[in-house]
Amino acid sequence: MDRRTLLALAAASPIAACSRFPEYDGPQVTRVVVYKEERLLALLHNNEILETYEVELGFAPVGHKEEYGDGRTPEGDYVIDRRNPDSQWYLSIGISYPDANDIARAREAGVNPGGDIFIHGTPRPFRREEDWTVGCIAVSNREMLQIYSMVWLGTPISIYA
Repeated sequence: MDRRTLLALAAASPIAACSRFPEYDGPQVTRVVVYKEERLLALLHNNEILETYEVELGFAPVGHKEEYGDGRTPEGDYVIDRRNPDSQWYLSIGISYPDANDIARAREAGVNPGGDIFIHGTPRPFRREEDWTVGCIAVSNREMLQIYSMVWLGTPISIYA
């Protein structure tokens, strides 16, 4: 390897080590819990609360999501099933809605259950005080960066009324 190649590699290594996402080396998040009425999201390690966040929900948040376009945020037990570092809402992590039960209920009712439910950031610098999403759970972008760094695929999420 010549000197020019070595210098190029040495100069690039600090850049390669940098990441858009902060390192999280604390206790593993073993569960995410959302309390819709309280507009609260909690990250837990077993029974210990690691972090809590105020949230905004779907524009018609009362009740379980039944169909596409109803503006409701789902209720029930799901898992974090995808991560999107290029979300239109800053960053996002996906919730496994609809599950088999949601699909069966929607099919019986003759409606589309909807989907693409996420925890995500916001298009504004700060959260607003009213619910506005189409069924997702929104936090500030700063909070979403922290959540994105802490929560991994397969983490259970429970969403309560």
